[in-house]
Amino acid sequence: MKKLISVALAGVMALSLAACGSTPASEPASGSTAASAASGSSAASASASTESKQYIFSVDELTGKTVGVQLGTTGDIYAQDIEGATVEQFNKFNDAVLALKQGKVDAVIIDNEPGKVFVEQNPDITMLDEDFAVEDYAIALNKGSEMTEKFNEAIAAIKENGTLDAILDKYINGVEGAEGYVTPEGTEYPNGTLTMATNAYFPPYEYYEGDEIVGIDAEFAKAICDYLGYELVIEDMAFDSIIPAITSGKADFGAAGMTVTEDRLVNVDFTDSYCTGIQSVLVLK
Repeated sequence: MKKLISVALAGVMALSLAACGSTPASEPASGSTAASAASGSSAASASASTESKQYIFSVDELTGKTVGVQLGTTGDIYAQDIEGATVEQFNKFNDAVLALKQGKVDAVIIDNEPGKVFVEQNPDITMLDEDFAVEDYAIALNKGSEMTEKFNEAIAAIKENGTLDAILDKYINGVEGAEGYVTPEGTEYPNGTLTMATNAYFPPYEYYEGDEIVGIDAEFAKAICDYLGYELVIEDMAFDSIIPAITSGKADFGAAGMTVTEDRLVNVDFTDSYCTGIQSVLVLK
C-alpha cells in the first residue's frame, strides 16, 4: 500500500495530533527519563526534557517493537513479518501517528509521500533514511472486467502526453505554478459515470480540500475517465473496504495508492502501474 511535497500541500493537512509526552512503548531505560531521575536536579531534568526521544535508527531495530499500521495496507502486511513485533492496526494513518506521539507504538509504517506530510506537520517525529520496501501503485478493477484493458489504454496515453508528469509536478515535485490536470472545455460523458472507491486520508494521493477530494489519484482518475468518456464519482471509505466495494459492484474501480500484491490479485485485477511507492518508517525524533 501505500512517492518531494509542495509547500502548498502542507496547508491542507489539518492534523490535530497533540503530543502527550508519555514514554514510548519500548524505549530503553537509558532514555531521558532515567537520566533525569539519576541527576535529581531541576537543571538536569530540564536538560533531559530537551533530549532526542529517537531510539529506533534502522529497520532492523523494529524487531520486537510495537508497530502501527493502517488496516489493510501493504504496510500492515509487511509488519506481520517483523520478528517479535506487535502490530497495532488503525483505520487511519492520522490515528497511527497520534499513537506514535503518545508513546503507544514505537514506529509507524507508512507510504513515503504521506509520511513526509506527517513529518512536516509534526516536528516531534522523523522518517528513517532507510526504505522499508519499494512497490508499484496501480488501479484495481473487478476480476475479468473489460474495463481493465480500456484503463490501460488511457493510462498509456496519459503518460505519453505528459498529463501524469503534470500531476506529479503539482503534488510531488514541487514545480511552482504546476496546474496538474484540468478537464478540457467541451468534454462530454456519453458513457455515463464511473465510481472510484478511495480512502481520502492519504496525501498527496487523496485528501480533502474543503468538501472536495483532491490529489494525485483523484486527478489521474479524472483524466482517465475524461479520456474514456465517463463522468467520475469519488466515494470515500475505509481502506480495507475498497476491494469489497469493487467486487460487490458498489464501485467500478479503486485508486488509493494501492500496491499490487498476490493476495489482492485473488479478488481483483490491476492496471499497469502508474507510480512507484516506497514504504517508510516514522519514529519519534
